[in-house]
Amino acid sequence: MPHEPAAGRPRPDAPHPSGVIPAPRSVRGSGRPGVPLDARTTLWAGPGTGTTERWLRLTLGAALGISLPPAGEAATAPAAGERNTPGVVRLRVDEALPPEAYVLDADSGRGIEIRGGDGAGVFWGAQTLRQLIGPDAFRRAPVRPGAVHVVPEGTVEDAPRFGWRGCMLDVARHFTPKDGVLRHLDLMAAHKLNVFHFHLTDDQGWRIEIKRYPKLTETGSWRARTKFGHRASPHWEEKPHGGFYTQDDIREIVAYAAERHIAVVPEIDIPGHSQAAVAAYPELGNTDVVDTLSLSVWDSWGVSENVLAPTDNTLRFYEGVFEELLALFPSEFVHVGGDECPKDQWKASPAAQARIAELGLADEDELQSWFIRHFDTWLTARGRRLIGWDEILEGGLAPGAAVSSWRGYRGGIAAARAGHDVVMCPEQQVYLDHRQDAGPDEPVPIGFVRTLEDVYRFEPVPPELTPAQARHVLGTQANLWTEVMEDRGRLDYQAFPRLAAFAEVAWSALPAPAERDFAGFERRMAAHYPRLDALGVAYRPSAGPLPWQRRPGVPGRPVDGPPPAV
Repeated sequence: MPHEPAAGRPRPDAPHPSGVIPAPRSVRGSGRPGVPLDARTTLWAGPGTGTTERWLRLTLGAALGISLPPAGEAATAPAAGERNTPGVVRLRVDEALPPEAYVLDADSGRGIEIRGGDGAGVFWGAQTLRQLIGPDAFRRAPVRPGAVHVVPEGTVEDAPRFGWRGCMLDVARHFTPKDGVLRHLDLMAAHKLNVFHFHLTDDQGWRIEIKRYPKLTETGSWRARTKFGHRASPHWEEKPHGGFYTQDDIREIVAYAAERHIAVVPEIDIPGHSQAAVAAYPELGNTDVVDTLSLSVWDSWGVSENVLAPTDNTLRFYEGVFEELLALFPSEFVHVGGDECPKDQWKASPAAQARIAELGLADEDELQSWFIRHFDTWLTARGRRLIGWDEILEGGLAPGAAVSSWRGYRGGIAAARAGHDVVMCPEQQVYLDHRQDAGPDEPVPIGFVRTLEDVYRFEPVPPELTPAQARHVLGTQANLWTEVMEDRGRLDYQAFPRLAAFAEVAWSALPAPAERDFAGFERRMAAHYPRLDALGVAYRPSAGPLPWQRRPGVPGRPVDGPPPAV
């Protein structure tokens, strides 16, 4: 649910000396000397703040070379005006604050206190503390041993606009090893993003171990070669590509995310984008019109014609997949894809046509809706909620289902008006695989130009919605599709710095898009780039790609002109 901005607070996109991103709602400095952090600094953590306590010691402590030992009882709650515990960092939950909200108070006489409306709020306050310390706090070991780092004295008050601040990572097209996923979660946490949409399956690969169906990873997790560039490119990488996460890997990823107050929403794509599954288990395909035994995991890009057969066997198979999935992911939502399902095989299949007649459906579009509604009912019966791309609206949805609006705003508007919750992620605005500039040096240019400023001016809530309908907008999400992102450096380049701008859109109480102070945001980014440097993020420089970030001679899919209406 969206959180409304507090009345009377200063505009968050005005320039802040702190350079905090995303912009806090209020920053007040005192003009007095700052609060030092050094070997004498202690840490007191109240009930419900254990995740932040551990993170401060393991991450911030390691970066600064300080151990943050437990503080004594005298540090727990000094009254206002007392100045007897200057060397302590205090963490506490304050139920008077809204969920995820925090207040960070740094006082040279009383130390540093972070109060959060819940454990997540305390954690987001710690992320702000890290930014206030400076780039040294973003390293894994001290670069200035023994140095005293000073936190500017003052008070930061903050709370998020949206409860869903997401980032989707596609690991099916190009696999991201587990360590890369954990790094991605750290980058999300550093920007106060709290939902990780984990796109685990597609035509080009199946990335999660399902014990009852071992061929999904034995066969479906790798392809013999890979198209390099857009699907029209003549270039191929002539070596096998693959990888998958064991169930213990998934448990580790989910636990790591939870420590950072990030929910992991898994996606298993059905009934389209399923060639890798059909290659592993040919009986899942439309065997009466396709020689599914000859299929392999797809090595190119686009939308495969090989979709799931609408049989009871297919339903039981995927129920088995989802049973194991639910045991691994505790998230309220489970994403089922539901997009871009070609109907040609169903139209040609006598078995599919017989199923349409048996169910009393009008056509193949209703057959796809029947498929999605089956799993909507199945997940609801197990206490979960289905979410899918906006094609799932076609044919109707059960009341609890939610929609990821990717084909512009229209799907989200229709869903909200029908009473469904919505996550706004329109391709024209927040698909970060799209190119960042029209210049000839942009590597493998895809889609429309979406600059840093374009992302900063994105507004998740369509103005056409009434206030009651707008409350169905859970939040927003940026998507990273990896057809042309073959390694970590390419992923970094496409994500940053635009993901920082997106995080501010998702978190901060910004004014209308035309009124946003992009110049002020750029000034704060000047303080943020050294933090990204310290983290080793290979972001796109504002002057354009560095020589090694270019991909000369590799064609993309450039689109001339403005993006279509959303």
